[in-house]
Order: sequence, then C-alpha cells, then structure tokens
Amino acid sequence: MKKISFFLALLSSLFTVAQSIRVEGIVTESGKTPLEMANIMAVNQETKGVDSYAITNDKGKYALTLKANATYVLKLSYIGMQNKEITLQTKSENLTQNIAMEPGGIQLDGVEIIKEMPVSIKGDTIMYNADSFKNGTERKLEDVLKKLPGVEVNADGEVEVEGKKVSKLMVEGKDFFDGDTKLGVKNIPADAIDKIQVLRNYNENSILKGVENNQDNIAMNIKLKEGKKNFWFGDVTAAGGFQPEAKFDRYNVNPKLFYYNPKYSINVITNINNIGELPLTIQDYFKITGGFRNMMSKGGSSFNVSSNDLGLSLLRNNRAKNIDTQFGAVNFSYNPSKSWTLSGFGIYSGSKTELETQTVTTNFANNTIANTIDRTRQNSRFGLMKGSASYKPSTTLQVDYDILVKKSDQLENGNLFRNIISGSSVFDETILTNKDQQPISVNQNVALYHTPSEKHVIAFEAQHLYQNEDPFYNANLALQPFQLNGYITQNRNDYNQSRLIKTHKVDAKLDYYYMVTPKANLNLTLGNTYSKQRFNSSIFQLLDNGTQNNLTAPENNNDVSYDFNDLFLGVHYKILYKKFTFNPGVSVHYYHLNNVQLGSSFKQSFARVLPDFYAMYQIKKSETLTYNFAITNDFADVTRLAQGFIINNYASLSSGNRRLENAIAQTHTLRYFKYNMFNFENINASVSYTRRLDAIKSQTEFVGVNQISSPFNNTNFVDETLNGFGQYGRSFLKYYKASLSTNISWSKFYNFLGGESALSRSINQNHTVRLSTNFKNVPNLELGYTYSISEFENPRGITKFFTDKPFARLEYFFLDGFSFVSEYEFYHYYNSDKSVDNEYDFLSASFSYQKKGSKWEYRISGTNLLNTKALNDNSFDQFRITDSQFFVQPRYVMLTLRYNL
Repeated sequence: MKKISFFLALLSSLFTVAQSIRVEGIVTESGKTPLEMANIMAVNQETKGVDSYAITNDKGKYALTLKANATYVLKLSYIGMQNKEITLQTKSENLTQNIAMEPGGIQLDGVEIIKEMPVSIKGDTIMYNADSFKNGTERKLEDVLKKLPGVEVNADGEVEVEGKKVSKLMVEGKDFFDGDTKLGVKNIPADAIDKIQVLRNYNENSILKGVENNQDNIAMNIKLKEGKKNFWFGDVTAAGGFQPEAKFDRYNVNPKLFYYNPKYSINVITNINNIGELPLTIQDYFKITGGFRNMMSKGGSSFNVSSNDLGLSLLRNNRAKNIDTQFGAVNFSYNPSKSWTLSGFGIYSGSKTELETQTVTTNFANNTIANTIDRTRQNSRFGLMKGSASYKPSTTLQVDYDILVKKSDQLENGNLFRNIISGSSVFDETILTNKDQQPISVNQNVALYHTPSEKHVIAFEAQHLYQNEDPFYNANLALQPFQLNGYITQNRNDYNQSRLIKTHKVDAKLDYYYMVTPKANLNLTLGNTYSKQRFNSSIFQLLDNGTQNNLTAPENNNDVSYDFNDLFLGVHYKILYKKFTFNPGVSVHYYHLNNVQLGSSFKQSFARVLPDFYAMYQIKKSETLTYNFAITNDFADVTRLAQGFIINNYASLSSGNRRLENAIAQTHTLRYFKYNMFNFENINASVSYTRRLDAIKSQTEFVGVNQISSPFNNTNFVDETLNGFGQYGRSFLKYYKASLSTNISWSKFYNFLGGESALSRSINQNHTVRLSTNFKNVPNLELGYTYSISEFENPRGITKFFTDKPFARLEYFFLDGFSFVSEYEFYHYYNSDKSVDNEYDFLSASFSYQKKGSKWEYRISGTNLLNTKALNDNSFDQFRITDSQFFVQPRYVMLTLRYNL
C-alpha cells in the first residue's frame, strides 16, 4: 500500500504545475493585419530565464503560461518587422495583451532574440535551441530530439519531423554519413549541440528546388556550440561488467571523435563490445543508400534488382542470445575552394552472433505441424565506402559525382531439430545447414544541372549499378526433401547449390524545364533504363564415400542471360493556382526484353502509356492536403525467369518462368498534414490504395512438409491493398508532450495451390498512445501503451494474434551531477483462443555521476534486469501460421568510465 501511495504521489508531482496564469493576445502589423509565425519570448526579470515562448498561429494569436505576480519582458521578432520589447507585470488573473509591430529592417539585437528563442521559424526552417529542452540526463543527439515538439525518433534511429521522415542529417552544413540518420542520432554528443535546424521542402540542388515537388523532403542540420568548433571533441567510453548467473565477462570500448571547421570536417566512431550493442545491423547495411535516390521514380516503370541473399537470420534489434561486435566508421568533408566540395565515408562492421529460436508452424495446405528448435551461429563482416565530389562554380551550374561500394562476407551455420506431426505419424530429424556469401555492389552517379537563363533549366543524370552475388547453400538432413533427377538416396541427404548472379544496370535521363510563367513550368523527360543480368546455378550432392554427385539434368542447373530495356518520353506540367498545385503527367514507354536459356531465346517488345497525377491544396502555411495517382509497370528480374530449380532452404524448392510478363499497379494516395506552431499540434494522416493486375503469383505444390513453387501471371484475379495511418501529437503547458498514432493495413490476395485459387485476407493494426514530461528540476516520466492485432483469414478460418505493450521511462537529473534513467517494457502476447498466451518484460536502468565542469563521468548500469529469457512473435502467409520464441541476452551489469574531450 505504501508503494502504491508513493507511486501516486510521484505521478501527482509530475503532472502538477506551480501556480501560473495565462497571457494571450494577437500580434498584428501596425494594429491591422495579423502576423502568423511571429516569435514571442517571455524573460523572467528576476531569474533572467525564459519562462515561456510562443509562435503565433494563422490568426496572429499567441498564448504564454507565466508565473503569477512576476515581472517579465516580452521580446518579439518577425522577419520584415522591427523587434519589440514589452514589460509585463503579471497578477493572479489571466491577462490579454495585444501587440502591434511596425515594419522595418531586422536589427542586430533581433538576431539575439532568435538565438534565445527555444523554437523559432524563418521561412522553411524551424530552429530549436537545444539547451531549452535539455534536463541534464541527455547523452546523445537522440535524447535531445525525443524532447523536441513535433519530432519523433523510433527504435531504429529514424527521425520524423511533422510526420515526415528525415532523409538527410548534416552537422554544420556538412553531410554526416549521407543516406543514414542512425549513426548521427546514436553518436553525436548532446553537450556539443547548440541548435537543431529542420529544413523543410529540402532539395540539396538549389537549381531544381523551384521546379520539383519537395514537400515531403526533410533534412536536419546540427549547429555546434562555439567551443566545439576548430577543436577535437567527443568522448571515450570504456566499460566492464559481468553476467551474474554465469559470471561471464562483458566489455564495451567506444571512442568517438569529431572535428569541424569551415573548410573540412572529420568524424570517427568506433565500438568493440559483447553486450549486444550494434551501431549498425545487417538490416541497416542493406538500407544505407549513401544518398542515392530512385532517379526514375517519375518514369512509371519499376525494375528493381532483387537481393539474392540466402535469407540469413536477421536480429530482432539487438536481442540475440549473444553478440560480439567490432565497428569502425570515418566520415569526412573537405572544401578545397568555394566551388568544390569533396566528401565521403567508410564503414566496417564485424559481428559474431548466436541465435536460438523455438518455432511452431501449422501448415494448412497439408495439415501438418512442425516443431523446431534452431540454433544458429553467424559470422558477418561488411564494409561500405562512399566518395562524392560536387563542383558549383556559379548559381547556374552544378556537377556531381558519387560512388558507393558495398562488400560483405557472411557465414551462417545452423543446427536445427525438427519434429513433424502429420495425422497419426510423427517424424523427428536433425538438420545441419550452411550459408555462405560474399556479395559486392558498386553504384555510381553523375549529374549535371544548368540554368542557361531564368526560363530554362537542364538536368542530366545517370547511374550505373554493378552487383555480383555468389550465395552458396548446403543442407544435410535425414528426410529426402526433393525428388531431383540424378539424386542418390542415402541415410543422410546432403544437398548443395552454388549460384552466381551478375548485374549491370544503367539509368540515364535528360530533363528540360521551361518556365512558362513564374507559377508554371513544363517538364520534358527523355530516359532509358538498361539492365544486363547473368544467372548461373548448379546443384550437387555429397555422397557418404566423400565423392561429389553433380546433378547435370537441365532442370537442376541454370545458365541465363537476361536483357531489359525501357526507353521512354515523359511530359509533366506543373502549375500553381491560388492555394493549389497541380502536376499532371504522362510517359510513353517502349520495352524490349530478352532472356536466353536452354539453348533458345524468348523476346518481348511492346509499348505502354503510363499517366500520373499530383495535386496539393495548401490550406494554410503548415496545413496541406495532397493526392498522388500513378500507374506503374512492375517487372521481375532474372531470378524469377530462370527455369532451373533453386534451393531456397531445406524445405523449399522453386523454379522460374521465362514467359513472365509485367504486373500493372494502380496506386492512389491521399494525405492530410497540419502543423500548428501555436501549440505544436501535429496531425498527419494518409490513406493509400493499390490495385494490382496481372500480379506475379506462385503456384505451390506440397510434398509432405516440403514445398515446390513456380511463378506465373495471375490474369483472372485482382490483388488489393489498403493502408491507413494517423498520428496526432502536441505539446501543452510547456512541460508536456502527448501523441497518439494508429496504423491499419488491409490486403486481399489470391493464393494458388495444386492449380486451384483461394482468396485470403489479412488485417494488421498497431495503435500507440504516449505522454511525457520535460521538467528541469523534478523527475521526468514517459508513459505509453501499444496495442497490436494481426489477423489472417483464408478458406480454413480466421487466426488472430494480439500484443499488449505498456511501457515507461523515468529520468531524473539532481544535485548538479547525478542522473538516473530507467526503461521498462511489458509484453502480453496471445491468440484468440488463448492456446498461445505469454507474458514477458524488460527492465534496464543506469545511475551516473559527472561533477559540474568535469570531463569524467562514472556510471553503473544494468540490462534485462528481470532476466527475461525469450520474446515471442508470429507470422503467417497463405499456407501456414508460424509462432516463434526468440531467446535473448541475459541480465548483465556494467561499470562505465567516460571521458569527454
């Protein structure tokens, strides 16, 4: 009872505000026209601190929460107006104070007003003063961003502002590991940050900014404190610890160094640990684009080279059973002259990982249940290197060149026990697997942008992708899974397949923009995509006597050459009319496809007309309604065309179809967005509908628990997907931040088993609500709750899985040097009939001390303090439902010493 009373008292203290009054009014120009987005700051004359601030809404209204019976100076600034100061004496009642500003230039002290404002707006730039939101517990940029109104950071280090994903992170205007925000969010020291700039409608090429649609482009620039410029800064962290139950030593060594001056910058990040801290996961590696973009996005064709990886088991965040990591990254930028910018980065990551998973798979197609225990060891090494050069001798000419190289070496060994129940029959076996691959890709880009006159813009862009993949797969098992021609049955069946896939893909386009009027332009595009792919594969068997049995039958091997060419001409017309922007367009394509295999070639040539349409209604400065429509042709790459067998895993075999045709997708997207700086209200909602014709489907046959599939065009049925997303967030009473988000996806698709079709539907829902505080001198608390539903329906019935996830975070900075931070997550995972019903939770905590003015910090921390053994997940497709349990790292305690440079 005492604990409950204490907890209630803590909550009461967190959500109680000292006696305060509200000051509101309207800011106008010369007492007439309301001024939207004027900056107002209330400075307490006793403490000289900023007690409240506001930005006026579209009606010029502002509201401040101030202390009663106190003296304030209200400082106002607005571009094009004279700065203004008003002395205000508050009493115990609310006040109304209208303010008139006069036209005039910006005075020098106006810069100081903007500098001190916690949040200010200038055009498309939002400026956050980082110190206004810090409470002393922050260590990295991530910790600061989470406190900013209108800013969200997810677990993967992705940043969203006003509901839009930040695509570029810069420090002092220089790229920070271009194409990824995670490394910056997780590593830039919080104490080095002065300002955070959000750059809306961003286009790094100023020549194209006025002619392209940039409404969804967001960049973020970090401004450093003066003491961090022209000096090395960062920190060096060393930690040691133990796992109480096993007395297993833990370590973490993590130096980070940064240097910035106007001419060049260098960033160095390293990390060696065995505590499961992954600066970059395998998923992150594949997602990093290096800033390369889909330059053919307006063309109407989709030809994406698939990754022919072996499906290596990916981590659930960092919650594997055990992980050893070595990581190093260097980023640089150099300006040899005002016209030249050279930049780039290099990343190396190596990890040794142990995974253990228990899975129950119910297969509806053949009425079997498979129980598996899978123990896997991975050894992964991957590297990335990017180099960029930009030459801009004038405002009318810019030339860019980029190169991105990716190389990895991945090895996975699996030891799997499988128990199969089929009717009254039960079968057990042990399966040994080996996956090995060393893929490499080189992506190059060259671009030229030129404005010969104010009415004409010319842009040429070209990209070349070279990709070489060599996945090798081996499975050794008791049950013979496939009846392959030439295969010899033995006590243990040892299957092997080697593959080699080489790709050359060139995209090139020439854009011409003609400014018909200051508010309208015509865009002509001439483009071409050419891809040449070579695919080779072979299957062989290792016999008990150690010899190799090559399966030379044609169906067991592939030797395919595939050429794809798309030549197109596009026309788009963009016009601004009052509050509307319209951008209709159409592209005319001529396609030529040819694949050569099995001693013959199969050619396709045809033409298509593909329309698209973009419209935006600018309701207010920060309120828009956007609609997108497009028809696209989706093409398969060589892996779906190769007619020989491909071993996907020990229970799955597939073959391609050289006569595959493209699918046609119709997509409609409607999005509403509103951001109100008056109360930092953020509303973001979207709905997207896709109708897919001639979709590429798989015809599947089951032999026992093993499946054999091949693709074909589904011409008789239509697949549909509908996705809805909504998010509402706002800050209030200065110290509070709340948000509510919901995501619902629905899909209807047809499956094909044994030549027969069956309709399936799926609905996935995810709803999250959270509330957090940001006081300076009392504990801060974040509370939240997530509710998820996964529902799948097929002719055999409906299956539902549910997850309840309440979570909390407590942080407290006290006595000018002590910090306490703790996070808790609780999961309740169950299905409809409660045949699956699991509960588990995770608790972490850290206690640190850093004397004011000292460079040393001391910390003790614990991870998985409740020693949770495993977490659960589910997945389903048209044939089966899979319920999995992943074992995670045990409880451990760390002692950390950090030195700030």
